[in-house]
Amino acid sequence: MTLRRKKKIGELLCEKSYLEQSNLEIALAEQAEKAVDHRRLGEILIDFGYVTQAQLSEALALQVGIDRVSLLDISISGDIVALVPAELVSKYNVLPLKLESRSIIDNSINGDGEVLAIAMTDPFQPQVIEDLRFVTGYPIRRYFADPKELENAILKFYGSNVARMLDNLTPEEAHAEAEEMADSDLTASKLAEMAREPSLINLVNLIILEAIDCKASDIHIEPFEHEVKIKYRLDGLLQERSPSSKRLRAAITSRIKIMANMNIAERFVPQDGHIEFTGKKGRVDIRVSTVPTVYGESIVMRLLDKTASLLELEELGMDPISLEGFGLLLKKNHGIILVCGPTGCGKTTTLYAAMQRIYSPTMKMITIEDPVEYQLDGINQMPVNPKRGLTFATGLRHILRHDPDIVMVGEVRDGETANIAIRAALTGHLVFSTIHTNDAPGAVTRLIDMGVEPFLLASSLEGVLAQRLVRKICPKCKEEYQPDESMLNMLAIADPNMKFYHGKGCNDCNKTGYSGRKGIFELLRINSKIRDLITQKAPAEVIGKAGSDDHISMMDSGMKMVAKGQTTPEEVLRVAKSINEDD
Repeated sequence: MTLRRKKKIGELLCEKSYLEQSNLEIALAEQAEKAVDHRRLGEILIDFGYVTQAQLSEALALQVGIDRVSLLDISISGDIVALVPAELVSKYNVLPLKLESRSIIDNSINGDGEVLAIAMTDPFQPQVIEDLRFVTGYPIRRYFADPKELENAILKFYGSNVARMLDNLTPEEAHAEAEEMADSDLTASKLAEMAREPSLINLVNLIILEAIDCKASDIHIEPFEHEVKIKYRLDGLLQERSPSSKRLRAAITSRIKIMANMNIAERFVPQDGHIEFTGKKGRVDIRVSTVPTVYGESIVMRLLDKTASLLELEELGMDPISLEGFGLLLKKNHGIILVCGPTGCGKTTTLYAAMQRIYSPTMKMITIEDPVEYQLDGINQMPVNPKRGLTFATGLRHILRHDPDIVMVGEVRDGETANIAIRAALTGHLVFSTIHTNDAPGAVTRLIDMGVEPFLLASSLEGVLAQRLVRKICPKCKEEYQPDESMLNMLAIADPNMKFYHGKGCNDCNKTGYSGRKGIFELLRINSKIRDLITQKAPAEVIGKAGSDDHISMMDSGMKMVAKGQTTPEEVLRVAKSINEDD
């Protein structure tokens, strides 16, 4: 009988296409050169970035005969789920699958009877195996599972960590009592006492951590008659998580307001606050806003990840023609440049990228923002503070006394700020700002509506960049498809051979077919013809048609992404269709 040769770990990684042969040889040479350190090959491969921990674990499992299990569309009985507590599932990232006969060959298990099959992403943790054996009373048989598949399966059979904690905090027998409790019956001292409960503190922290982990931009906590809905905004759309009982409504609200230094006794007027939260990867700043509703206070928390790296202009997704035109604007010595679009469309990210592009130690650059989202090296950044009288308008007046070369105003919200910014641009400063309008030409008419004199605007405005964020097709489930006839008619596609793609939905994208977002842009550079039209108070439609050769509408920008197979026509229509167009 011929013994079968045990494959080496590098060989297995190459067979799985996780590792290039050339990179394997580099790692082996490193291992041989520093043999005195006794470093394992797997450690070197991970340190060099050639493979991931999950890929290495899978290859090691294969090497020692641990089978891989697919968790797609898997069914697990309730009796099996009940064997392993949710706390252990969450702590060790494991999932019970089924009871198996010991007759299945496994060198690690001897004797007769049944064993519990467990899916794991790292099956080489003896203490985890021992803890599971002790808690369940069964010997454990290990299986390797894909990390994303395991994450989705745990969510399916155990619910999210937040959901499990909500169940523990609001057992069924407490629901009836909760319905009879009115928020108005709770005093400020009682609310503070509830908010200091360790379990409640952990719950709110867990909600924030879960939102950070899934890369949410906002957390929405909305009170209704019988429950509190918890939603995360992912890739621009809200996704509802497990709702909370009405019993926890006042406690959750009070805990968040205490964290944000708000007045917990005041429940009938809107409030704004700020939380500095430390996540797994670093500091996250959270802007908090509350508004009173019929059933309590609704809360929105905007997450600003301080550890996220700032993007370069080239990384925003701007069309090459628009990028070149925007670059020309950044070379101006004075004037005002605006970025417009709705909340959450990436305006500040674009302005930060522009500021980084033109930064020079020889220039004085000052910003006034609400709040300062990211710190920029070498640039003076001022946060507004309305409670102490520091608004955009008052701050801008003082900034101009500091002899700046470049000024960034976080947002033009009123006529006073607009007029100061315009006059600063006329007196030799380059001014950047944002404004809430649907498209680039609309920014012109919006400023005139605010009270800016048309002749001053015509003299100072250099360009307007409108933008939106569209969801990108998930690369893991991308496939070709044919949109329906009505969609094609709306798009007025000139190329009959154009191919369309969408995501059919998979575990990586939570069945949405989309993963991540990218910008689409409309750049309007102000030429002499447009300056005349501004002076004449021409409507936005007329101004838009007078744009330069590099003026590309947002719809055209989006369709270029569709042509490249980066997004779907439905997504472009969702975010870029003008409100003036007919349905």
